[in-house]
Amino acid sequence: MHPNPIRAAALLAALAAVIVLTGWACAGAQGVRAAAVVVLGVTGLVCFFGDSLALRAMRARPVGEFERPELHRVVRDLATQARQPMPRLYLSPTAAPNAFAVGRGPRSAGICCTTGLLKLLDERELRAVIAHELAHVRNRDTLVSAVAVGLATIITSLTALAVLLPLDDGDDEGPGLLEGLLFLVLGPLAALVIHAGAGRRREFRADEAAARLTGDPLALASALRRIEAGARTHPLPTERRLLAAGHQMIANPFPKKGMCRLFDAHPPAAERIRRLRALDRKWRLE
Repeated sequence: MHPNPIRAAALLAALAAVIVLTGWACAGAQGVRAAAVVVLGVTGLVCFFGDSLALRAMRARPVGEFERPELHRVVRDLATQARQPMPRLYLSPTAAPNAFAVGRGPRSAGICCTTGLLKLLDERELRAVIAHELAHVRNRDTLVSAVAVGLATIITSLTALAVLLPLDDGDDEGPGLLEGLLFLVLGPLAALVIHAGAGRRREFRADEAAARLTGDPLALASALRRIEAGARTHPLPTERRLLAAGHQMIANPFPKKGMCRLFDAHPPAAERIRRLRALDRKWRLE
C-alpha cells in the first residue's frame, strides 16, 4: 500500500484520539459520545471538502481550453507522457506566482496556477512546474495535503469562538484581541499538523520526478528561482485560510517572518536548486 494514504489516516486518527480523550476528560462517557459525533463530522468535512479548501482560499475557478489553450496543451502533453489522467485545471487571480495540486488521487486531481505564475514563466519553466505538480498527484501527496489543510483550517477556525465569549460591553477591541491570543495558541498546533502531513522530503522527490519527466532539471531550477523572487515581491496575505493551504504550493508564498515561519513546510529554495543543478551535471556525465 502507498504510504501517503497511511499518513493521511494516521493524521485523522491522531486528531480523533485527542478529541475523544478531551471529551472523556471533560464529561466522561457522555463526553466520549459527543466527541465521537465531532470526530465523524470532522472526518466527513476533511474527506469531502479538503480538496476544495485551498481552491476556495485562492479564489480559484475552472479554466477551459478555449481560455488558456497553451496551458491545456502543456498539461495534456505531460500527463500523457507520465501516463496519468488529464487533471482539471484552475486559475487563481493572484499576482503571487505559484501553483499547487489537489485531489485524493490521479483520477480526481486538479492543478491550479496563479495568473502571476503564467505571466512570469516561459513555456520551458511552466512545463517543469506542471511536471512537479503531476509528481505530487502520482505520489498521492495531494491526499495527505487535503487532510492537513482540512485539519489546519478547522483548528485555526476555532479562533472565531472569541466572539462568543463573554466580554465587557465597553471593550470594542476585546474580541479581536482574544481572537489573536487564541491564534497564538492554536496556530502552532495547526502548523504542527501541516508539517506532519507535508514533510520537506516530498518536495525533493517531486523535483527529481519532474526533472526526469521533462529531462530538464535546469528548467525547474530556473522556475523556482523566479517564483522565489516573485513571492518576495508579491507575497500572499497572511490570512488564516491561506496559511493553512500554503504548504500545498510549489514554493513558500508568505513572508519569512513571524507566525508565517511556523507554517513554512518547504525546504529552502537554494537547496532545491542546488540539487537540481547537481542532477543536471550527473546526467551530463553519464
